[in-house]
Amino acid sequence: QVQLVESGGGLVQPGGSLRLACAASGNIFTINRMGWYRQAPGKERELERELVAVITSGGSTKHADSVKGRFTISRDNAKNTVYLQMNSLKPEDTAVYYCNVEASTIGDILRMRDYWGQGTQVTVSS
Repeated sequence: QVQLVESGGGLVQPGGSLRLACAASGNIFTINRMGWYRQAPGKERELERELVAVITSGGSTKHADSVKGRFTISRDNAKNTVYLQMNSLKPEDTAVYYCNVEASTIGDILRMRDYWGQGTQVTVSS
C-alpha cells in the first residue's frame, strides 16, 4: 500500500501564500503522476473535486486555468514528495486540498493505482 501525508494548510489572508506538501511512503515501486485536487465548501461528493495541478514523473505540469500564474506544482522524486506553492490567494481558493498519486507497489509492479491523501484545509479570509 501507499500512504500519503499532507501538510501546509491553514488560514491565510487574501493575497497571502501557502505551500502544501504531500509525502508518499510505503512499499512503493514507482510513482507516475502526482497532483492536487480541491473540494470547495458545499461540494461533498468526491466527483466534485476540482483538478488544481498535476505533474508527471518527467516533470511536465498542468495547472487549472483558475490558478495559472498563482500556483506552482513541483516534485522531489528522491523524497516521493509533491508540493503546491500557492501565491496571491483568493477567498475562492478556500477548499479542502487533496493529494493524488498514481503509483505501483512492490509485488504488483505492473498495476498503477490511484491513492488519495486525507485532505488539508485551506481557508482564505480576512
